[in-house]
Amino acid sequence: MQINKLRVCDGHILLTKVEFKRKSNKYLLIQKILPTFAFHFLFLFNVYIGEISALGVAFCWTVSALFFEMAGSRLGSLSVNVIRLVMAVVLLGVATWITRGLFLPLDATPYQWFWLSLSGFIGFFLGDLCLFYSYTIIGSRMAQLVMTLAPPITAFVGFVFLGERLSWLKTIGIFVTVSGILIAMLGKETGEKLNFKVPLKGFLFALGGAVGQALGLVISKKGIGNYDAMAATQIRALTGGLSFIILVTFLQRWGNVRIASKDRKGLRSVFIGSFFGPFVGVALSLYAIQHTSAGVAATLIGLVPIFIIVPSAIMFKQRITLFQVVGAFVSVGGCVLLFLT
Repeated sequence: MQINKLRVCDGHILLTKVEFKRKSNKYLLIQKILPTFAFHFLFLFNVYIGEISALGVAFCWTVSALFFEMAGSRLGSLSVNVIRLVMAVVLLGVATWITRGLFLPLDATPYQWFWLSLSGFIGFFLGDLCLFYSYTIIGSRMAQLVMTLAPPITAFVGFVFLGERLSWLKTIGIFVTVSGILIAMLGKETGEKLNFKVPLKGFLFALGGAVGQALGLVISKKGIGNYDAMAATQIRALTGGLSFIILVTFLQRWGNVRIASKDRKGLRSVFIGSFFGPFVGVALSLYAIQHTSAGVAATLIGLVPIFIIVPSAIMFKQRITLFQVVGAFVSVGGCVLLFLT
């Protein structure tokens, strides 16, 4: 029958009534499904906004780690720390001026200034100093393995300091995720030999880095309340930057900083790292702890060694090992447990 066939008119295909009705029904079905899907997506996004933000932090810190690694090899770690925090303060100031009409967090209460400044001093300054110094004693690879203790330390400090209680499922999720990160890092092929017989001094400095990161996150949660995450990050960056400026002055290293500030390629890497690290990444981490427990946020943020596997293979030609693949799958399984409750 003609009604079941396509008709051609001036080279254009015209639909028959049967086909038009079938397609119309399909479009009506899509119109009914899409609002339902959008509703469920927005609902889940709202429920897990803290966990999703923490994953966003892991992505941002993956990018910043890659560019800070390139910058550090050219400019030196101390110069990078000073320049990155100065850049972060400016970037955060511009952002808060656009969103809040204030370049500096002058509307923060003395309570917020105290706790957020303390967090910046411990997290941005002391924690990083301990971590970087441990690199010189036990190597970056072993130091990063010790840093995987940060999520369980954060969960413990959050319980003691803030009274945060985790369900058994979330606790298991934290340890499964951390185990996956450990597996991935143990299987990473680098030129650095992994030696578990490390000097106690180096281990303690690396542990100090993990404790600094944990304390910085928990103290930030205590101080931030409902305050703007970017403004809170700026307070932390101001304190951390001022601490590094005092240290550089004490060590008489301003000559190195001046030389570093003339290296355009190095500064470009620092800027990109600062944008994704102290600017977007740290602000997002404070937003994450406002909406989920510090332990869960720290665990998801700690997925950087998993996120960095593929970019490192592309940028630095590092071979992806079986251990890294297995570790990634184990970490994803742990993340699923964190999202189930």
